This record gives sequence, C-alpha cells and structure tokens, in this order.
Amino acid sequence: MLTNTLNTNEVKDAAAAAISFSRISISDRSTEFAKVGETPAQSYRLKIAHQQSGAGIKLRRRSVVRFDKTVISSVDSVTPVTVSGYFVMDAPIGALTSGTEMANVVANVLSFCATTGAATAVLFDGTGNGAVCLLSGGL
Repeated sequence: MLTNTLNTNEVKDAAAAAISFSRISISDRSTEFAKVGETPAQSYRLKIAHQQSGAGIKLRRRSVVRFDKTVISSVDSVTPVTVSGYFVMDAPIGALTSGTEMANVVANVLSFCATTGAATAVLFDGTGNGAVCLLSGGL
C-alpha cells in the first residue's frame, strides 16, 4: 500500500519539481489523493482503482492510475476546466503466473512517453515521443 503522503519525488511536474499529495479517501479497491495545499475550486487529484472480473484462467484485473487537475481557462480567465491523464492496465491475471509481461507493458508505455528514440534520459517536460503524440494529437 502507498504511504498516506506522497512527497518524496513520487510525482513530478513538467519541470521535474516534486508535487506532494495526501490521501483523502480509501475504499476496498480504490484510493484518492489530493495535492497538498490545493484550493477547492482548483482541485488536483490522483486516483488509483482496481476492478476484477471473470474467474480461473479468464480472471482479469483492470487497474487505473488517474490524475485530474482543475485550472482556470487561459482563454477567458474565468471558466474552470479539468485536464485528465490516466494509465489503464487491463491484464489477464488468471492466465499469467508472474507480473513480468505486465511490467514489460508498463515499461513500454513509460519509455515511449518519457524518452526520445534511443535516449535513456527520462523527460518530464512532455517532449518524449509518446508525450508529444498525447499533447499534440499527433500520430
């Protein structure tokens, strides 16, 4: 289980600055964190949730890590808008005996979004190949 406060570089922004989050709720298969010091009108949340379905070899788990950040529109300086980003792992856990393949897929997504080409430096500024696709709508 994650600690109740995420404040030791677990979450960073585009400038690679750490953002602290504190747990505000937990239930059987989900938890929610709020950015430390957020204002109610501009919430900044991290949600983690899991669902399982099926049985035996057909057992699947769907896990979601999601960030929702509410900001004021830069167009009219009045309207609150929410930007959401999330990663979903949908895995056939009843048919896999270890987490190796799931770890490989997580590594694929992270490396594609946070690096360029053969580079090994992790880019937090949104310039990784996959991040550019997400930000620009590119293919």
